[in-house]
Amino acid sequence: MSTYSRLKKEGIEIKEKLDTLKVNTISNNVSAKLCSAFPEYNLDKSVLFEAFSRLDMYIAKMPEDSSGAKYYYKYNSIYFNKEASLEEMSDLAVHECIHCIQELRDYNNNLTRMGLYTVSNNKGLAINEAAVQLMASEANKSNMTTETYFGITINTISPNYYPLECALLNQLAYFTGTYPLYHSTLYSNDVFKNTFELKSDEKTYSIILKNFDKLLSLENNLNYYANELQYAEKTNSIKLLNDLMNEIKLQIKTLFFRTQNLIMNKCFKCEFNSIRNLSDIKSFTKKLYDYKNIIGSNEDYTFYNEFYRKMMSAIEEKRSYIEQYGEINLFENINNSLMLVDTTKNTFSFINTLIIKIKKLFKLNGYTEDINELQ
Repeated sequence: MSTYSRLKKEGIEIKEKLDTLKVNTISNNVSAKLCSAFPEYNLDKSVLFEAFSRLDMYIAKMPEDSSGAKYYYKYNSIYFNKEASLEEMSDLAVHECIHCIQELRDYNNNLTRMGLYTVSNNKGLAINEAAVQLMASEANKSNMTTETYFGITINTISPNYYPLECALLNQLAYFTGTYPLYHSTLYSNDVFKNTFELKSDEKTYSIILKNFDKLLSLENNLNYYANELQYAEKTNSIKLLNDLMNEIKLQIKTLFFRTQNLIMNKCFKCEFNSIRNLSDIKSFTKKLYDYKNIIGSNEDYTFYNEFYRKMMSAIEEKRSYIEQYGEINLFENINNSLMLVDTTKNTFSFINTLIIKIKKLFKLNGYTEDINELQ
């Protein structure tokens, strides 16, 4: 199958190829934006410009549910919606050019990874798209806005592309910081994964990856049915499509809140267990309170308020203990009320989890010392 046939199968019809001047203008703009927005990652503007200017760029008729631009690693090319101006193409190209930076290939030139997405097991596609979009929005200096999707109100800098995924990823970054997230996004490594697992656990990260991918799949299905609805004429077909769309919207809302609650529950409980002194309590309390500014919500959502009250009650117990007995030792009080642990786990499981996290921390920081003797 030819390149044109493959693209047409995905709803992309090439109209014209951009000339060298336009390609260079876009490449220069994107390179400048990325270097300005992310100086801590040692990006070289001239190297980026050279890489981007070698891409084939086209004006094309795009599917109605597309983002307005698409990068195809197989063809080393970017396709822009035929309605986009040169300035709009420069904005849209930031996302696609980050994909170009992400590419990690094996000795046979096969793509193995793109940022947070691992090709071999097909995991992390959605979370990677969200990470790339967060970086693109930041590079384009997008403003924060309040939007509502499927009954979920969020604050977002990406109202048009992957808004729910970006909102959830922003919550993950609340605990890890953006440096490891953007580092793994650009350089296709496990710095972000390891960092987040230190803030929660390996199982939680795995569930979150699956939930992100499922969320994106549901949104794609919704777009498909919405497109079918435009051409439906029979009453029963219209009703069926509307019923399917309403069910998917409910699934999206349920999955979003379930994922948000998981992040909140796991990460704050992990941080709670690391509190040792009154200074830690002050920082934790502020962080818990400020978290309300980045979550999605609606009039029926009560989890955060209930969680906040329970955590503050636990904080007061810990505060009283510290005021009476002084700073908490990390290896003491494992089984008492000062620790929030899964009741199905025993002390041995807790110690094993702690050792695993210490090992990951050593790996994250580049150390190779053997710490197996801790077991």
